Amino acid sequence: MSELTLDKFEKAYDIVSKVVKPTPLIESDFFSEQTGNRVYLKPENMQVTGAYKIRGAYYKISTLSDEERGKGLITASAGNHAQGVAYAAKEYGVKAVIVMPTSTPLIKVNRTKAYGAEVILYGDVYDDSCAYALKLAEEKGYTFIHPFDDLDVATGQSTVAMEIIKELPFADKILVPVGGGGLATGVSTLAKMLNPNIKVIGVEPQGAACLQASFRNNEVTTLEHVDTIADGTAVKTPGTKIFPYLRENLDDVITIEDSELIVAFLDMLETHKMLVENSGLLTVAALKHLEPKNEKVVAILSGGNMDVITFSSVVQHGLIARDRIFTVSILLPDKPGELQNVAGVIAEQKGNIIKLEHNQFVTINRNSAVELVITMEAFGTEHKNQILKVLNDTGYRPIEKKPKAIF
Repeated sequence: MSELTLDKFEKAYDIVSKVVKPTPLIESDFFSEQTGNRVYLKPENMQVTGAYKIRGAYYKISTLSDEERGKGLITASAGNHAQGVAYAAKEYGVKAVIVMPTSTPLIKVNRTKAYGAEVILYGDVYDDSCAYALKLAEEKGYTFIHPFDDLDVATGQSTVAMEIIKELPFADKILVPVGGGGLATGVSTLAKMLNPNIKVIGVEPQGAACLQASFRNNEVTTLEHVDTIADGTAVKTPGTKIFPYLRENLDDVITIEDSELIVAFLDMLETHKMLVENSGLLTVAALKHLEPKNEKVVAILSGGNMDVITFSSVVQHGLIARDRIFTVSILLPDKPGELQNVAGVIAEQKGNIIKLEHNQFVTINRNSAVELVITMEAFGTEHKNQILKVLNDTGYRPIEKKPKAIF
């Protein structure tokens, strides 16, 4: 517990600040009004490589000897640490090999390759990729750079906390995303040194809550499986070396359902015009889990590397979750003008039809009834309910259905 010192944190800050992009806090009126606290966003999604990971990777590589760097570097990552290592390796002019899960978004794979790294896709989740990377390191003599279970890496990540407290010295709480725990270790340890009264709260996905399980068991615990859309924090086992620091300095761990991330994504995109990946939104979703106390709360947005397919899927599910897209089934006689009548009712209520399916074979007697499946756009839940009520009062008796893909 004596290895992470203020001197090391200050040295890391001096080194890392030469390569990272400044990410000043953004005070959010929207999330402040929603949650009853004064909310500040730390936009690491705007970082050089699209995530905070450049900090720990660059600092770790700066501590290596020329001989260690000359052997070539290898790591395992779901994407953001991969780009951090690849970027730092390019800066130092050394080889980098990155093992990534096969499910890694394409944008993260391509950007890692763009920095000159060799990418190997292996395993379903990070833990599988890590085991393979360690095997290659042993076989070929590469220097392994762990994405989180390394005190030097955690020291580099602490520079996020240094910047926060320099800018907002009397912050009450810092919310930090947790995968393996490297960022949480650096942030919580340094934050407590600089301001013992500050509360640092880890946030992890419900489908990969390895740190919460470890705290509950009072020892590092491995989950049987992980299942979450927050791919950057889909880790089965938190770091062993850093676990004592997490247990000592984290005040709490909050878990977030995937459905909460979808809503947070839409809020962030529409309100702050920022693209934040699902793992980076953990802290935003966690804001609603805090008591409204008018406290100064900083939410770290850890990254913004998201591929277009995932982006479109999350937007679509977010619109559905907010009742801004919904689908209904209506049975009506197969007579000329019926479709026009239904469309007229919806238009009068300012609903916007975006998809129609007309099924004449829902019953044997199509003169009795055909099915009209309508997907439409509304302003939200209240507007949706208004449209449904008027359709029902008009005699169409709509039945809600799960919307199909709209784009």
